[in-house]
Amino acid sequence: MIVAVTGGKGGVGKSTIALNLGHQLEAVVVDGDLAMADLPRGRGPDLHDVLAGRAAPLEAVQQVGPVEMLPCGRSLAGARAADLTTFGQVVETVAREFEHVVVDGPAGLASDVGVQLHSADVAILVTTSDDAALADAVKTRHLARKLETPVGGAVLNRISDPDRQVEIVERALGVPVTEIPKEPAVQAAQSIGRPIDEISSESVAVDRISSLARTLEREERRVRRSCGDR
Repeated sequence: MIVAVTGGKGGVGKSTIALNLGHQLEAVVVDGDLAMADLPRGRGPDLHDVLAGRAAPLEAVQQVGPVEMLPCGRSLAGARAADLTTFGQVVETVAREFEHVVVDGPAGLASDVGVQLHSADVAILVTTSDDAALADAVKTRHLARKLETPVGGAVLNRISDPDRQVEIVERALGVPVTEIPKEPAVQAAQSIGRPIDEISSESVAVDRISSLARTLEREERRVRRSCGDR
């Protein structure tokens, strides 16, 4: 299963959700932001190298803390050399080896977002209650539908008024919403590039992201059974 974590607007906590969702799914987390990579990395080849044909996909997978990562380079030259048309083949190769892949997509609605959504089995939208962020999430949902990529849910990040905010987001996006409150543990984990449960296993955010991961796994099993019955 390949999960694209996306949303349109930058700064909504998308990379934090991708890292923690990947941790809960025991997935390889791919930093798909070719121009402004944000996830932690170790040493060795990265996604820029893979997309430029300088490294094999599995060669670039690294253990960063408790999470398997396919990190991205930070250079403009690397981004320019990357052949985005091979992205789908890359993540499919990784998924065959590791079963689950979570792609942390870039902000905006440029061609790289479309390619990554098209390569995914399911998309998770990340937004805050900010009007601009929600508007961009709606645009991303429309793009996913055009590409026939199912939207498996949305994450409403940094909530302060759950009842009112969740209702607005559910109505706008038309999918179930996972609420992530503001928590010191989330901010602390983000600052060191590690999963939240390394800071606090009792975090509400950990419990809710885990629940989202289990929902995705159940849907994956349902789809597999459905395909097997045909």
